[in-house]
Amino acid sequence: MNFFIHQNIVIHNLKIDGITNSSVCQIGSAGIIKPLSQLYNTGGFTEPAPAAGPMPETSSAEFIPLVPLVEPSR
Repeated sequence: MNFFIHQNIVIHNLKIDGITNSSVCQIGSAGIIKPLSQLYNTGGFTEPAPAAGPMPETSSAEFIPLVPLVEPSR
């Protein structure tokens, strides 16, 4: 049995709050989603990275992220 799906999708605004290495964003239908993961050594590194040092100390009790983040909109 063959199914023929004709779609017309219009997206005016798409907001993605978070993304990870294994995220999938699907719009529309798909018969099969085949996972694919490729890892490349584009920097030509020959040995593992050095161990991370201690986290920097902050003078206040407030958490300060290492990556600047924007306030979520309501």
